[in-house]
Amino acid sequence: VQLQASGGGLVQAGESLRLSCAASGRTFSSYPMGWFRQAPGKERDIVAAISWGGSTTYYADSVKGRFTISRDNAKNTVYLQMNRLKPEDTAVYYCAARAARSSRYYYTQSTEYDVWGRGTQVTVSS
Repeated sequence: VQLQASGGGLVQAGESLRLSCAASGRTFSSYPMGWFRQAPGKERDIVAAISWGGSTTYYADSVKGRFTISRDNAKNTVYLQMNRLKPEDTAVYYCAARAARSSRYYYTQSTEYDVWGRGTQVTVSS
């Protein structure tokens, strides 16, 4: 599977963006997916994760209530709707898939994902 993230950009604080991650491959619907972000000089951290069917999700505390992860398996795409953006949300955002055998609904550590897309830059000005 290959992943392609898009939708990043420059916005003002309080505005919204929707990131998309399009996947190739017929087995996308069986993969737990995640969105991560990495700010300059910082670690790559989990933002949100979603189970293969989309019914179970996880959010980092910093984005709860503002971000929503979803997926459309018919379109091989996972989304990250980001509302009420803050300057501290500025980072490169990456989508990731766990193609390895999965025993949990979602995963929150970057080392648990084995397929990564190129990042998309999100910049939030104050």
